[in-house]
Amino acid sequence: MDLSVISPAVLLASLMVAATPILLAAIGELVCEKSGVLNLGVEGMMITGAICGFAMAVETGSPLVGFLGAAAGGALLALLFGVLTQLLLANQVASGLALTLFGIGISALIGQGYRGVKPPPTTRLDLGPLSEIPFLGRLLFSHDWVVYFGLALTLGVWLFLRYSRAGLVLRAVGESHDAAHALGYKVVAIRFAAIAFGGACAGLGGAYLSLVRVPQWTDGMTAGAGWIALAIVVFGSWRPGRILLGAYLFGGMTVLQLNLQAAQLPVPVEVLSMSPFVLTIVVLVIMSAGRGRASTAAPAMLGRVFHASS
Repeated sequence: MDLSVISPAVLLASLMVAATPILLAAIGELVCEKSGVLNLGVEGMMITGAICGFAMAVETGSPLVGFLGAAAGGALLALLFGVLTQLLLANQVASGLALTLFGIGISALIGQGYRGVKPPPTTRLDLGPLSEIPFLGRLLFSHDWVVYFGLALTLGVWLFLRYSRAGLVLRAVGESHDAAHALGYKVVAIRFAAIAFGGACAGLGGAYLSLVRVPQWTDGMTAGAGWIALAIVVFGSWRPGRILLGAYLFGGMTVLQLNLQAAQLPVPVEVLSMSPFVLTIVVLVIMSAGRGRASTAAPAMLGRVFHASS
């Protein structure tokens, strides 16, 4: 085993890249769940965003257009879930699972003509002298714009939920939709907005996989990333800061196991491949152990159906 092939700066920088799709999807799901809606279709929205973004980027030659198309594709699929659960009052768990299956199927159908195609590159931001700083330059100032957008989005969502009136209304709907409705707030409209936002974020996360992380299109390329995002929201106690840590934990374990494979660690490859999923869940469960619903800040109305006449 040769650990000299592992560069700490490159390892940590790769961690930020690997965490970005999970972070985007988890932050979107956080906003959705804060409104009281449990959308288990994150995996389906991510894979749909991956193929929509990939196709748009290839056809237009613009990665930015690809990311916009991914956000639109994820949001449209999420709105389908919104129609089922908020207007037709379907069960949220069953609808979310169906959304994942639908997303996986439709993405495979759309992606048939894009296998083996190379997307236009998403270039790194030119931060001038900052990127030349030893260690920190490679770690913090040599990324593409989506990495920084994910961090800014996390901060923005935290500020929105904590300090804005709209964030307070959103949380009020998630805590008691009947009380919010009695005060005159449009519960269904607010939840539709939260659902669309969650879908757009999941779509962006999927597009980051197909346009930057890989970059290519293969069926099922999200490989459970949506389920990890869902787990991070729950075990991160519905708090943006902890969700960021959870995403970085998973990203770090993913990158580390790849580096350990390159260093020829005498451990079966299958064990290393599953280690990011296992260790991330174990650590997040330990983080949330011993705390009740109130301390984990789970919305009281999460998953419950709202009807204006009830």
